[in-house]
Amino acid sequence: MYCETQDFDGRDLGKRPLSWDPICRNPKGLCLNSVFVLVMAKTNKSQEEIACEAIKHALKALRKRHLLEEAAHGPAVLALSRPFVSQGSEWKEKAENLQVELQHCYKAQSRLSEQLVVEVAESRASKALIQEKEIAVADLQKELTELRDECSQLKEDLEEKFKSLEVLVSENTELKAQLEQMTTKANKAEAENKMLIDRWMLEKMKDAERLNEANALYEDMVEKLKASGLEQLARQQVDGIVRQSEEGAEFFLESNIPSTCKYRLRAHEGGCASMLFEYNSSKLITGGQDRLVKMWDTNTGSLSSTLHGCLGSVLDLTITHDNRSVIAASSSNNLYVWDVHSGRVRHTLTGHTDKVCTVDVSKISSRHVVSAAYDRTIKVWDLVKGYCTNTIIFHSNCNALSFSMDGQTIFSGHADGNLRLWDIQSGKLLSEVAAHTSAVTSISLSRNGNFVLTSGRDNLHNLFDVRSLEVCSTLKAAGNRVASNWSRSCFSPDDNHVAAGSADGSVYIWSISKGDIVGTLKEHTSSVLCCTWSGIRKPLASADKNGVVCVWT
Repeated sequence: MYCETQDFDGRDLGKRPLSWDPICRNPKGLCLNSVFVLVMAKTNKSQEEIACEAIKHALKALRKRHLLEEAAHGPAVLALSRPFVSQGSEWKEKAENLQVELQHCYKAQSRLSEQLVVEVAESRASKALIQEKEIAVADLQKELTELRDECSQLKEDLEEKFKSLEVLVSENTELKAQLEQMTTKANKAEAENKMLIDRWMLEKMKDAERLNEANALYEDMVEKLKASGLEQLARQQVDGIVRQSEEGAEFFLESNIPSTCKYRLRAHEGGCASMLFEYNSSKLITGGQDRLVKMWDTNTGSLSSTLHGCLGSVLDLTITHDNRSVIAASSSNNLYVWDVHSGRVRHTLTGHTDKVCTVDVSKISSRHVVSAAYDRTIKVWDLVKGYCTNTIIFHSNCNALSFSMDGQTIFSGHADGNLRLWDIQSGKLLSEVAAHTSAVTSISLSRNGNFVLTSGRDNLHNLFDVRSLEVCSTLKAAGNRVASNWSRSCFSPDDNHVAAGSADGSVYIWSISKGDIVGTLKEHTSSVLCCTWSGIRKPLASADKNGVVCVWT
């Protein structure tokens, strides 16, 4: 298709194809064609009108482009219009400026090179550091993985522990329920036990009343027998009161000094710490560490009977004046009362909280008993009722006790070496004297009741006047050494001699009037712990730490 064209000055250029561009000689007519086609598509005008409008638009666009090119080429045209001399100076000035700029650029380039070297070094260091950090990060990631695994394992363990804890809690709940049930049952049992004990105590009191009635009947019968002449009781006043029976009166004469070991008895397994004779009898009663109390016939050297039931070592013995009851002080914190005829335990006296080391019965009544233990208490007991009637508390442990002849006061020997006199009814301390420089181990009352014999760990044996508590005599020997805190010494039946055992296995006999040793008995191979003297045919018995008992005549 062709159309008439004009230049920018309005001159006619003739018919040209629509795709020819008169300015840039490039086929731009394609754009106009597209415009033309679009315009034809949109309107229903005639082809000539559409061609004219397209030509007008193309001319406007060419004018705008021409104006822009003139503005761009204006400086070049202006420069070409100037003279060459002025242009040369300007070019020289520009060359110098460019030379300066080039120098500055070189300097800047050198600085940048230096900075580049520094930056490269820093970059390398940073790269090495980054590598180290990457290695550290890898190690940390590995450690983190291990910790995560460990954490997961710990979580599993914790879950197992929680499960176990839940099981334990449930078991604990069940056990608490069972404990409550058992506690309820125990309370019921305790209440029933208390009720039974009350009933038992009531029965015991009734038995005691019946026993008192029987004793009263017996005493009435004895009085009647005495009045009828079938039984006689000789009383002899020898600076005090001496009780004798018609069977034993003939033997309360001047004592002979024993010198021969008649019997050597293997009495107990372990030591024998206490022994005594029955009143007006030749029967010997011994107690040992084997928890047994044995009765021996010293005429034949044979064992008569054995009393069982003690739960600890026998530390001391006593017997009532009717020879019916034997009382033992034990390391089991209790006292045991046996019936001699039946061999059965009548009472177990409880109340001490430590081992009971000494016991004695009243000289005028078979009812009252006194005991001392290492709980620093002295207790008074009623054998008829079977319980404690009074408790005396003192700061020093008591090792030995003895009733006085009046039955109302007791002598006590203590670990601090003092001898004390007490009122058993009120528990009041009546008198006190320093008997030894070490612990008192034994207290023995003379048969006439006028003297008290004490033995101590200072290896001395002192005689005190009962009325004044003054030392009348001190007995000692070079080889005599007290073996233990419960070594027992004794009077002779006529109160003229004193016998005491020694740690060297000897038995020393002193004359009270002379204060000298009149005999030394040697048969034991270990320390002698106790000795006792009988009034019937005057045998002397001694016992040692090996449980061997020697009967001397």
